[in-house]
Amino acid sequence: MVDAVERDEKSDCAAALGFDVGIDDGFDLNDAVIVALGCNDKGAWSSCREALEAALARFRCEGIDVVARSSWWSSLAWPDPQDPPFLNGVVMVRTDHDPHELMAALGRIEDAFGRERSVRNAPRTLDLDLVAYGRLSGDLDGLILPHPRAAERRFVMGPIVEIAPLWLHPTQGGTASELVETASVGRDAHPLK
Repeated sequence: MVDAVERDEKSDCAAALGFDVGIDDGFDLNDAVIVALGCNDKGAWSSCREALEAALARFRCEGIDVVARSSWWSSLAWPDPQDPPFLNGVVMVRTDHDPHELMAALGRIEDAFGRERSVRNAPRTLDLDLVAYGRLSGDLDGLILPHPRAAERRFVMGPIVEIAPLWLHPTQGGTASELVETASVGRDAHPLK
């Protein structure tokens, strides 16, 4: 746990100073496992930021190690901007879980944070999406990889650009830096200072 905390503190300090918060030079982006996080209902937490930070702290307990993390991004809720605004970010992780085991672990974390799946696109205490699992693509027994709508979402592509601008989308062919320019959902998304 100390390693993750030290990495997070280094990342936060680097971000505050305007330095790159990306991954280590030796990391192969073809192996990148990317998870998107979102919240627009703070639930029992004092803020969405606190809820997302607490969710990240649970990753290690589920056998998920954070390699790199973006800053938090704010955007209006979609598709209904009258809902509370979202706070989003992404992390690159290492895990021994296969994609289905990873999704199950992410689901357990969502459940622990009171995630309810009542109405599509309703406000949520925690939303964890598996954006990519290396170069895997297609329908893996009901799990579609990469996430079918991630490339359309500025609040996903923008945070990926912060940590891995040259990450190549497994099916779209564009880099994160290219895809963020064409993302049509969440055009108002921006990093928080």
